[in-house]
Amino acid sequence: MTDRAKKRAAGSSLPPPRVGDESVEASPDLDPTSPDVLGDGVRAHDVTVVGSSQPLAIGLDGARPVSGAGSAAAGGKSRIGDKVFLGLSAGASGFVIVLVVLIGVFLLIKSVPSIVDDKVNFLTSTEWSPTPGNLRFGIAPLLWVTVIISLIALIVAVPIAIGIALFITQYAPRRIAKPVAYTIDLLAAIPSIVFGIWGATVLSPKLEPVQSFLSHIPLPLFDNKHANGTIFDGSVVLAVMILPIITAISRDVFERTPRANIEAALALGATKWEMIRIAVLPHGRPGVISGSMLGLGRALGETIAVYLILSTVGGPFSFSIFTGGETFASKIANGSAEFNNPASTGAYIAAGLVLFVLTFLVNSAARAIVNRRKEFS
Repeated sequence: MTDRAKKRAAGSSLPPPRVGDESVEASPDLDPTSPDVLGDGVRAHDVTVVGSSQPLAIGLDGARPVSGAGSAAAGGKSRIGDKVFLGLSAGASGFVIVLVVLIGVFLLIKSVPSIVDDKVNFLTSTEWSPTPGNLRFGIAPLLWVTVIISLIALIVAVPIAIGIALFITQYAPRRIAKPVAYTIDLLAAIPSIVFGIWGATVLSPKLEPVQSFLSHIPLPLFDNKHANGTIFDGSVVLAVMILPIITAISRDVFERTPRANIEAALALGATKWEMIRIAVLPHGRPGVISGSMLGLGRALGETIAVYLILSTVGGPFSFSIFTGGETFASKIANGSAEFNNPASTGAYIAAGLVLFVLTFLVNSAARAIVNRRKEFS
């Protein structure tokens, strides 16, 4: 019996691992073909794992763990908590998808009969007379007012929101930044009806000088109709309503700008504004776009505030923003008294279907823009 075998029989530990060109002698009493032998005369049960108590990244049989398989308990079995959480998460996601699909199917089924019986072009007509037996309704004015009032609100709100977010995150001291951020966030808690009453009674008269000034621009969009409760008034109120959403998301993404990017810009001699322009704004651009699209979705579907502010006008259709009108949401709210028969109700549901599709397209476009920005950032 060799000295190594005697030491093994006496229970002594194996010698240290080989270093350099040293070799480890194989024990003559080990069968090299045995599955218990790892090689060089070392048994599997003689291997001592030092460090983590987790399973080896590569098992003794050479098998590698499956990437993305989640955490597993001893023996490779998934924990029951992981399975339960996975089921709940998948169920919640599936429920939302099914709910959206069902809403779309409901709107489609209820609106198609009225659209088929429509005596005028549904997309281009400016008439709205959903009389049973003589349906004549089109969405052209509703689509124009809904889109233009939301876009103007977005144009007004986005620069202000970005300025507030930059002031809070980059310029203001902490004792001032926190109260300002809380105040902006509190705007989201104000009910829509309060904004509507404030816009109709207080803000609208104050905006008349602004409308008179802009009416000197020689464009049909700024033709002064001398009306109360104009599209411009509603746009300003909507801008105030979506301001907290855009500001909150912009503030969060600006705060997450990598510190290394900021310090690198300053180390190269950039001023405060130059650092913001080359480091903070590019990093936060996808978040600002996402917040803007969320605000646009809120503006497209706002009902009560627009219902209280916009004045209903008759006569020929006008592209001017200094006149009244109706959005999809306010039109449906105004016509709720006509939901007394399937034909008339179908006309309003058709308007709701167009609003549903419009909102869906806006959110899809926002997702595509953000994903494209991430690819090139």
